[in-house]
Order: sequence, then C-alpha cells, then structure tokens
Amino acid sequence: MATDTPGSQSSLHRANLERVLRAVRMAGSLTQAEIARGTGLSAATVSNIVRELKESGTVVVADTSSGGRRARSVSLSGDAGIVVGIDFGHTHLRVAVGNLAHRVLAEESAPIDVDVSAAQGFDRAEAMVDRLLEQAGFRPDKVIGVGLGVPGPIDVETGALGSTAILPGWTGIAPGRELAERLGMPVHVDNDANLGALGELVWGAGRGLSDLAYIKIASGVGAGLVVNGQIYRGPGGTAGEIGHITLDEAGPVCRCGNRGCLETFVGSGYLLSLLASTLGPDLTLPRVVELAHQGDLGCRRVIADAGRQIGTGVATLCNLLNPRRVILGGDLAEAGELVLAPIRDSVARYAIPSAARQLSVVPGTLGGRAEVLGALALVMSEMGESGALAAAAVNRA
Repeated sequence: MATDTPGSQSSLHRANLERVLRAVRMAGSLTQAEIARGTGLSAATVSNIVRELKESGTVVVADTSSGGRRARSVSLSGDAGIVVGIDFGHTHLRVAVGNLAHRVLAEESAPIDVDVSAAQGFDRAEAMVDRLLEQAGFRPDKVIGVGLGVPGPIDVETGALGSTAILPGWTGIAPGRELAERLGMPVHVDNDANLGALGELVWGAGRGLSDLAYIKIASGVGAGLVVNGQIYRGPGGTAGEIGHITLDEAGPVCRCGNRGCLETFVGSGYLLSLLASTLGPDLTLPRVVELAHQGDLGCRRVIADAGRQIGTGVATLCNLLNPRRVILGGDLAEAGELVLAPIRDSVARYAIPSAARQLSVVPGTLGGRAEVLGALALVMSEMGESGALAAAAVNRA
C-alpha cells in the first residue's frame, strides 16, 4: 500500500488542499482569487483543489462579484458538519447550533446564576442543546464538536477552572470533560474572553485582521489575545488576564488576593456601587449605560472614569503586544464613545506613540452573542482540515 512520504506529490497535494480548507473555514466564504492571495497558491492550483472539494461535497461554489467583476465564492458545505456553541456567563446561558458554512441554525439564551452550581448549569445546557438540535432538524450523531465558554481561566494541564475565587460553585470541576460525558460529544473549552476574541475575529469587528485584543468588561475583566491569527493562551492558559494589572497597590482588595487590580476599578460590582446611593441597589450596568446616553451626569462620569482606567490597561497591552485593534465587549461597550473616547485618551498618554498611532479602539459588533459565536468558531479552529474532510464524509452518509 502506498504511503504519503514527506515531500511526495501526494503529501504536497494534501497540504495544499488543507491550506485551502483552512482559509475558507476561518473566513466563512472567499472568492477563488482571495484564496490564492491568502494561501500563496497559484490560481490554477486553487481552481483544481476547489473542483475536487466541490465534487466531494466539502465545499459549495456560487457565482458572485468582486471589484465589479464576476467571481466564484467558495464556502464550506452546509452538510459538512454541525457544531454547537455554549456560553456560560455569570447571569446567562447561551447555546447556538451552526454549520461549517458559518450559518447559525438555532440559538437560545436564558437567565442563569452560574455561580450557584455547576451541575444545575450543565443540566440546563444539556436540555437546551437537545432542544435546539431538534429545532434545527439534526440528530446528535451529526454533531462534530461542541465549543464551551466559561467565565474564568482554564488550566491547560487539568482542564479545570484555574480560579475558584471567580466561580466558587465550580471548584474542582473540569467543565469540558463533564459536558463531554453528558452529551457524548467532543467538547473544546476556553474562557469567555478568548471566545469573544474568536467570535469578533471570525464573525465581527476583527475580520481580516491577524493581531487584536478583545477586552470584555463584565463582573470581571478579561482579554482575549489574537497573535498571527491564533488565540494566544500562554503555557498555563492564563494569558490575557488584563483585569489583574495592578493600578494602585493601596487600592481595594481584589478577589485574586491582590490590591488595586484594574478589575476592582472597572468591574460591574464596583461601578454599580458608586451609583447605588442615588439610583438604588437594583441598578444594572445596562441601565447605567442607558441613563448615560440620556444625559445622566453621574452615570457619564462613572463610565468616563472606567474608560480612563481601562485605557491604562490597553496602553500596557499596546506596549507589550502592539495589536492592530482593541475590541471592547460586554455591557460597557454599549456606551460607545462615552467609554471609547476616554480609553483612547489614556492610550495616547501612556502607550508608546508608534504603537498608539497604529491602534484602533472599537466596540464589538456582535454584542452579547460574541462568546457563543466564538464557541462555534472554536470547534472549527480545533477540528482541523482532516476533521472537516472526515465530517463531510460522515454527514453525506
């Protein structure tokens, strides 16, 4: 039996085929000219590979236009595989079902207190997955993978949440392993900030970029870092913990045990406490943003101060990583220029001038869906091109 030896014609063909698939998989849809530019392959090679993938049912080709000229758009077949995304937030659970053609087939969100019990959260997630698969018309055995997002760092060696101070009800839980046993499906797990970065990279404000940071402001503060088109997690899985940059060594005690972390000055709990005496104890961050847009001076001041503090953290990121774009996510991003302008002011003051000039600071375009869409993208990025080919074969059976 013949084997593909390194450097052989067959192994080169396989490598080129996977290169084309990778480009299409992460972009969702590309013209053949865009594939050629992005992969460095010749137009003839791309044309032959696309024809082969189309005949196998892995991709679909449609007529389109590019720059006023007729072109052929290539995307993964809707039959090439079904993926599931699950996003656990501190107050919500979102689940989505999609295919490898970047089409969301069913989606649902429900309120949940994720801090209380991991088991309760998994019960709800399992029921929602079953319901949405039935709604989309697919059997569970058609699912090629599940992406799972949780609001805390994941230990890459154990798969367990790395900070029990963030989710005390999840102590000792390896969420990916637990959910895989319940669903009988492969599960890929990551923290919510990384998934927000993936979501915006593939679906939103980061499309077409290879270097960016996604900063999520919620109960805590985290950053998802994209370097050379890939999520950078660090050897222990804790890269991007921007919320624990120290701003004031004599500041409030953070839940991480240190004092004066960025999170203690911009997390939702702290921001709401500043306004509780005038606006009541039941205030929420979305309501603060709404009142700020209506002209409430107290809410505007709190948001502006938070923006300046966030900007200090962003400036540190600029000096270390020099990202092309910073995307703000979470409830505070809905404040728009009320928070973005102070962030840019701090970046201009504290970042290296050349890094600051190259940086754009923008709100995310996906809103609260960024993390669950990122969970779908996580499966697509982890499965690899061999998985896409195998999935197409299985789903055609």
